[in-house]
Amino acid sequence: MLPSEIVQQVRRVQLHTGRQVVDVLAGAYLSVFKGGGVEFDEVRPYVPGDDVRTIDWNVTARMGEPYVKRYVEERELTVLLLVDVSASQDFGSNQRSKREAAVEMSALLAFTAIHNDDKIGLLLFHGEVDVYIPPRKGQKHALRVVREALARGREEYVEGETDLLRRRRRTLMELPRALAARFQELIHRTAGEPRRATNIAHALEFCRKVLPRRAIIFLISDFLDDGYLNVLRSVNRRHDVVCVQVTDKRERLFESAGLLTLQDAETGARRVVDTQSPAYRRALGATASDHLERLQSDLRASGIDLVRIDATEPVVDPLLAFLRMRERRARRS
Repeated sequence: MLPSEIVQQVRRVQLHTGRQVVDVLAGAYLSVFKGGGVEFDEVRPYVPGDDVRTIDWNVTARMGEPYVKRYVEERELTVLLLVDVSASQDFGSNQRSKREAAVEMSALLAFTAIHNDDKIGLLLFHGEVDVYIPPRKGQKHALRVVREALARGREEYVEGETDLLRRRRRTLMELPRALAARFQELIHRTAGEPRRATNIAHALEFCRKVLPRRAIIFLISDFLDDGYLNVLRSVNRRHDVVCVQVTDKRERLFESAGLLTLQDAETGARRVVDTQSPAYRRALGATASDHLERLQSDLRASGIDLVRIDATEPVVDPLLAFLRMRERRARRS
């Protein structure tokens, strides 16, 4: 049974995001993702009257006669929310943390997808896969997605190792048999480990195995990780990946507060720093800016879209701006 506070938060999120979905996001989402409208189905021999632009030249060269690609209309989309719940997401300098901003973004996307009669799924991850909810339709299912995203990471809900194992065992029931044994290994290996590090590549590999057909994947994280870019590019070739980076302005603009002991949320390392030093604050800001610029550059070069949200500001505006940008780009192509 969920604590009453979690239930109340789910209701608040539903009320807060529901009107934004109906009034603002639903139409933009429909024109962007439904507008594509086609998915590759098969290749077949060319017949007179076929559009020559659909010829598959690789198959044609192998078979010695022309073949064309056949597409089918996508009437139902699959949306998967890939949400980072590692320790760094708990940082927040204002009224909410990066994790809470990620939950609000997840709710907006979940209710928008359901409003447009699409399937919505959820994958929570940190160093390993934590919770997987396969994509399904329905308002009740969307509420479950929001509830799980809200509850994960709250110490009053995840009460020790026993509850964590119970939640992971429930995840086993959601998986195909071929993956259940692998996930069981992860349970035993990580049962006593703290939930700290981020492993984006591992989560993406999991997605590649559980999504048999093309899906829209929203990867929501602060991207404080390395070594995932090649896997991300590979997954994007099969699916439509949209990266959502969650930040906090205090990560870029650190105020003077004297001597402080800072702890790395994902490694546990501690050190004492002098925040009164202008040089230190400039170096901290430069490091954060370099990370943002490098991520943007890498994703642009890979043809992957990036949405940035700040935990101290509303998340609906960047999402709407992204949808409108993508709509304009589709019209030009």
